[in-house]
Amino acid sequence: MSRYRTKDTETSEDLGIIQTATLTLLALIIGFTFSMAIDRHDQREIFEEGEANAIGTEFLRADLLPSKVSAATKDLLLQYVDQRILFYSKQSPEKIQEIRNKTEQLQADLWNEILPVVRKQDTPTIALVASGMNDVINSQGYVQAAWWNRIPLTAWALMAAIAVCANLLVGFGARNFEKNMGLFMIFPFVVSVSLFLIADIDSPRSGVIRIEARNLVALKNNLIQQMEKAKPSSGDK
Repeated sequence: MSRYRTKDTETSEDLGIIQTATLTLLALIIGFTFSMAIDRHDQREIFEEGEANAIGTEFLRADLLPSKVSAATKDLLLQYVDQRILFYSKQSPEKIQEIRNKTEQLQADLWNEILPVVRKQDTPTIALVASGMNDVINSQGYVQAAWWNRIPLTAWALMAAIAVCANLLVGFGARNFEKNMGLFMIFPFVVSVSLFLIADIDSPRSGVIRIEARNLVALKNNLIQQMEKAKPSSGDK
């Protein structure tokens, strides 16, 4: 039967093999990259929750400090929560840098506030307060590292190159392309939507799918309520 095969038939079969291999490779890379983006998204949400828990725990431990230091520490923690909430919102690069500088300053102020007490009172209780403050600072570092952890540009370049080759192969091997142009546009549309979704998930601050500071906002409301309840009423002496 092979002697009756024409060169066009052989070329068409070879092209079909190449198309299948290229499309399979593209699907695997898109699926793998999508999985990477989802894992990073989930990790950022977990770190946001962990940061809120660390701040809330340290706010409670601040009651173990002397009253004056405790009040100052709680006030600084409230300011710190405000800056952490702003970090998760959509901001300009200049504003983001300003938030980072303010956050670092508040971290230094918080540590310097409890440091004299820690040095004077070397007790397990004060050590617990110092450990909690260390967790607050470390949790912010974990969050920042997770936000910097993005899909590498080389992976984007590889996906783009394979996507272009796949679209060219589909168009090259198509029959009656001009009559069915709308049908053949489905494939590049699906690929574009897939890449857009990956890019959107991998951009925690901008885009449609964003990381929101839900736990930090809930924590702030809870802390404000606690401080209002702790304030003496006007009738108290």
